[in-house]
Amino acid sequence: MKFVDEFRDPAKARVLVDNINTLVRRIPLCATRPLQLMEVCGGHTHSIFKYGIEQMLPDCIELVHGPGCPVCVLPMGRVDDCVALAERPNIIFTTFGDAMRVPGSRKSLLQAKAEGADIRMVYSPMDALRIARDNPDREVVFFALGFETTMPSTALTILRAEAEGVENFAVFCNHITIIPTIKAILDSPELTLDGFLGPGHVSMVIGSEPYQFIARHYRKPLVIAGFEPLDILQSVWMVLNQIAEGRSDVENQYQRVVPDRGNNPALAAVSKVFQLRAFFEWRGLGSIDHSGVRLQDGYARFDAERKYPVPNLKIADPKACQCGEVLKGAIKPWQCKVFGTACTPETPMGSLMVSSEGACAAVYSYGRIDLVDVLRAREAAKPNAPREQQT
Repeated sequence: MKFVDEFRDPAKARVLVDNINTLVRRIPLCATRPLQLMEVCGGHTHSIFKYGIEQMLPDCIELVHGPGCPVCVLPMGRVDDCVALAERPNIIFTTFGDAMRVPGSRKSLLQAKAEGADIRMVYSPMDALRIARDNPDREVVFFALGFETTMPSTALTILRAEAEGVENFAVFCNHITIIPTIKAILDSPELTLDGFLGPGHVSMVIGSEPYQFIARHYRKPLVIAGFEPLDILQSVWMVLNQIAEGRSDVENQYQRVVPDRGNNPALAAVSKVFQLRAFFEWRGLGSIDHSGVRLQDGYARFDAERKYPVPNLKIADPKACQCGEVLKGAIKPWQCKVFGTACTPETPMGSLMVSSEGACAAVYSYGRIDLVDVLRAREAAKPNAPREQQT
């Protein structure tokens, strides 16, 4: 199959791994500590664990899993807002499937649906608009979330609703932007990052130019990467090559999909419909200035936050759940206190175990983690553990 099989060729993967092993020997820093490379996108995290890419790389390379899953970074209070909207009389609440099971402080959307709320899974905002057309006596709300990848589809749907005069359609806007997020990570004192694998899908919309500040100001290399195994291995090699040569540039490995200047029609639609929020709350990262968008005043009639009362409360995550630390790359998923025990894909405590792009779900499904060893290590680390467990 064109553009799939050729990017999963084992022989080519071995060549890339050999080149990576040769390259790290030219990097003096590798002799003192592991090089930390962050893949920002949750899709990359999923591919890394699915194809065992971490196991292919030398020990001196550590992949740090970033906050690139929009479902995962949604704070619990916004989930509560969704439930509050969905439980209003006369509302049909529509959402992507991976948001249905994200826990709120009281319940998830799936639990609200089981209790009688009219919540429907859709594959695109256009599906939600069709439901609004088919139900003129009901109010339809679409749960709009995602980075710049999904913003254009929401914007174009709102423009279509305006053109068709559909007045019973609104969006609960939770779209977020990637650049302020990366800046917040770079400014975090908890992390020492040496380079980035840039998000492929987001870059398909915004292009490569917005990342230039990472190379120019922070002196970190970034390579926009595709999602197949050879894409990721080549992108790692490209980042390491920059480090070995003392360069900090933005390079585009995913040229077959990502145009350097982005998608101008998509960006035009986004600019017309959305404006930046002063700040937006992220799970694990706190409030980040200008990291979210809302509808322009001219489209206020399609804004669920203006049409309906929304609680808009800040809810702290359960203390046992360490999604925030995982999202920031401060700990690995299996280091979370409840990973694989109280928190599994069947009984998720945090959003990272729900979304198909969540790091915890990816590790649980593909990470080759022996949960027995994880539990033993936790027991051994307890202060009151028997001496024979600690040895």
